[in-house]
Amino acid sequence: MNVEQLLAAMTPDVYERLRQAVETGKWPDGKVLSDEQKENCLQAVLLYQARVAQSNEHMTVGESGEIIHKSKSELRRELRESQSNEQSIARFKQDDI
Repeated sequence: MNVEQLLAAMTPDVYERLRQAVETGKWPDGKVLSDEQKENCLQAVLLYQARVAQSNEHMTVGESGEIIHKSKSELRRELRESQSNEQSIARFKQDDI
């Protein structure tokens, strides 16, 4: 399977399961990953993050494989932009509750 086929077959749910397996060292059913499985899962997770996931995290992997480290001001700006694009939350007066 080549890289493009792997990415096409990887759903967000599969990505989350692989990411959790890399973080914990265990599959969702509790079985421990072998060293080879850890390495393969980590590579798949990094590839997905680089090519598919639009991450707003502090540090991530870019499309060309470089580590992207966002400053606090960049993170604040992105948060403000994302909040302005979303509908505001419901607001109530104290007497309404």
